[in-house]
Amino acid sequence: MAEEICLFTKDSIIIKPPKKSPASLRMLVLVFAMACCIYICSVCLKQTSIHTSTKVHNIEVSQRHCHDNAIDRSQTPFLHYPKPTSFSRAECASNPVRLFAILSMQRSGSGWFETLLNNHTNVSSNGEIFSVKERRSNASSIMSTLDRVYNLDMFTSASKNECSAAVGFKWMLNQGLMEYHKEIADYFNDRGVSVIFLVRRNLLRRMVSVLANSYDRYAKLINGMHKSHVHSHEEADALSKYKPEINTTSLVKDLKAMEKMVLETLEYFSRTRHIILYYEDLIRNQTKLMDVQRFLGLPEMDLSSRQVKIHRGSLSEHIKNWDDVDKILRGTVYENFLNTDYSN
Repeated sequence: MAEEICLFTKDSIIIKPPKKSPASLRMLVLVFAMACCIYICSVCLKQTSIHTSTKVHNIEVSQRHCHDNAIDRSQTPFLHYPKPTSFSRAECASNPVRLFAILSMQRSGSGWFETLLNNHTNVSSNGEIFSVKERRSNASSIMSTLDRVYNLDMFTSASKNECSAAVGFKWMLNQGLMEYHKEIADYFNDRGVSVIFLVRRNLLRRMVSVLANSYDRYAKLINGMHKSHVHSHEEADALSKYKPEINTTSLVKDLKAMEKMVLETLEYFSRTRHIILYYEDLIRNQTKLMDVQRFLGLPEMDLSSRQVKIHRGSLSEHIKNWDDVDKILRGTVYENFLNTDYSN
């Protein structure tokens, strides 16, 4: 709007302000204020949208890292991605690791079985870690030890470290397992630990092996050294020359006690993910090892061990008072133990 200029005299000029409506001015200010508010709100919403989008994107990437399309989703609770504090898994950090524990009794073939597992390129089975009493002194020390093993922070001769696909150990029933079975079963279920029960059917043969091994701890029959396991037939023959004498008075009671411990263990850990293996079946049919590899989600391989069986052949050749033992067990539920190691 052009301003009006009025001339009254030659030297006098009066400039009149433009005529504006007060209502229209207020409306102009209001519109301007609303436009500013809309602009500011749009900028804020845009920034929030970008931030949210970034968060979602990061989560999706993390999930893809942990779930390979080739993996059965039902196995997800049993797949782990450890982050050890003692070393870096480097390029294997995205490879899933399965956790396992072998539950067994001494002289039930667990040492031989573990060497077979460790013959697999991707398996680290770390032996009897709870043979050290301090590690099983209470529930807390047991859980702490389990955490170290399953986080790959426990080093043994079997450790394959960063690229292990299955990590575990063997746990003897008399090494704190029965005393703290509830806490341990809960831990196994919470952490997705798979349990391998390794059982020996012929408990009489197990008894012979236990007595002979106990004797050799002091006798040291092989070059003045104690050996629980051997790698040659010559060494096996040297150890099998000793024939233990079995206490027939308590024999049936002792067999019942061993059987009871095995059955209790199976009951305590029945709700875990588990597989039951019999030593005799592994001896007769090593395709059972394929079942174990499938159970652990491993690529299947032919596995071998250098260990040699010590007490071969008939039990009558390995028990000093065989006739007494035979007489005691005839007609009992344990009569079949008098047969060969490979009978049901």
